[in-house]
Amino acid sequence: MTALLVLEDGRIFRGAAFGATGQTLGEAVFTTGMTGYQETLTDPSYHRQIVLQTAPQIGNTGWNGEDDESSGIQVAGYVVRDPARRASNWRSTGSLEDALRTQGIVGVAGIDTRAAVRHLRERGAMRAGIFSGDALAADEELVERVQQSPQMEGADLYGAVTTGESYVVPAVGERRFVVAALDVGIKYNTPRMMAARGIEVHVLPASSTIETIEALRPDGFFLANGPGDPATAHEPVALTEQVLERRIPLFGICFGNQLLGRALGRSTYKLRYGHRGINIPVVEHATGRVAITSQNHGFAVEGEAGEEFDTPYGRATITHTCPNDGCVEGMAGIDFPAFSVQYHPEAAAGPHDAADLFDRFTQLMADHPVGYAGVAAQRPAGIEPAPYPEPEMLEQPSPSAPPSATAGPSVELNPDRPAATSAAAPIRPTTPEEPRRAADTAPEEPGREGPTAPGTDDTTRLPVASPGDTSASGRDEIEPPTSRMPAVGRPGTPDPLTAPFSDIENALRRDGGAAAHPATTADPAEPQGTDPVSGRAGPVDDRPWPPPPTSTPQTPQHDDQARQEDR
Repeated sequence: MTALLVLEDGRIFRGAAFGATGQTLGEAVFTTGMTGYQETLTDPSYHRQIVLQTAPQIGNTGWNGEDDESSGIQVAGYVVRDPARRASNWRSTGSLEDALRTQGIVGVAGIDTRAAVRHLRERGAMRAGIFSGDALAADEELVERVQQSPQMEGADLYGAVTTGESYVVPAVGERRFVVAALDVGIKYNTPRMMAARGIEVHVLPASSTIETIEALRPDGFFLANGPGDPATAHEPVALTEQVLERRIPLFGICFGNQLLGRALGRSTYKLRYGHRGINIPVVEHATGRVAITSQNHGFAVEGEAGEEFDTPYGRATITHTCPNDGCVEGMAGIDFPAFSVQYHPEAAAGPHDAADLFDRFTQLMADHPVGYAGVAAQRPAGIEPAPYPEPEMLEQPSPSAPPSATAGPSVELNPDRPAATSAAAPIRPTTPEEPRRAADTAPEEPGREGPTAPGTDDTTRLPVASPGDTSASGRDEIEPPTSRMPAVGRPGTPDPLTAPFSDIENALRRDGGAAAHPATTADPAEPQGTDPVSGRAGPVDDRPWPPPPTSTPQTPQHDDQARQEDR
């Protein structure tokens, strides 16, 4: 069945119906995520938007009952290039098209999504419509329908996605804090992320008053993500101002970042085509750290990177920006306990680079106790709120360390090596042609004296038959000495899995006290002997093959071709 994607400037893309049939109107936007389409479709921030997927193949994993981020699909319409013909995933309970059809979401498939994305990038996000079945009409009439639909700028949409009544997400384990979360489009994973940190989350309707919040005696206040133009969110902004006046620790994300910005006196504006995807970089200016983030917003807060400004509650600063376009991605109070980011640290779907922001929120509440866990008038004298534990940081191996230095227990393939001693040997002078032996640089191991007894260290030794024993392999030939590789796990020893053969042979010579290969030290005029380790009369050449081509100056013909390719 034919379906059309019609843009307000008259551009029409023809494809096939996907999902329900009929008519839908909204703002056409694109998202660059290659995965997470179920989370995208159920994100309330996409309310009244027609979402175009830049990834060509969508629907491979079907639909399941676990990954929804709200009570149902929130998008107005869906546009894909190549929908999967069959879902294949162990959690799948149905196909993507079945979910769209069941929930009445009109979609279109088979259009040139690359051309549509480039059109939206050049012209900006705009009003659009998807038409199929009985809704089809002449092109001019369809364009007129789209042009008569409401604009996204000035749209008041958060009231359409907020919860009808408050509910509680209990803390996992011990309850450490209580947070009042204003639902202006909150995603399910956000309270889960806070609950995992010992936070009891009370999700409140967008129409909640400051009296409702004070009755909870919360330790913090959370501003969620949501759809629409923040300039129309007068009630949530007024509530945010009242929370700031009471100095309740505040954390906002996405739409919440824009609400906090307006409460601090900053203006907001509409982006050309927005930030929507799961690989958008953000710079934190205090540390220089760059996080890859999940984002979905078409509006932003006015400001410059690192800017400090005055507010009715004290000084504040712009903490994060996007290096792609300089868009404000975060702000924080200097003189009051509040901060926010423009992206999604709950990352559903997306990377987890920003998950530590929830830990920062818990630390902010611990440092500014005002609520359930810390109101001075509500707790016995001398009792302080329990501090939130620091997140566990796993020690990362040094990038300069060889692979063998960070590997697990090593395998000793040379049992004839003399046992190492714990006494620190003096460092003897070496030359560039003579690498320092591992015994010269091995650090002393505390708590061990004298020679290392067999079986007392962490080395796992494999049984290796002696050169004269042929029963193990059943072969008459003697196993060459080159099969005895140096043990991994000691500084200065090459890794037998990754090192060149010449390095391994040189390590065997050093272990046995032999000199370098005869071919590298003997007089070229004299007959060269056989290497006792490799059995060869010359050193092995294990350089990469084929060798890299030698650079030659380009001729005028090559220059003309390069210029033509550039054009």
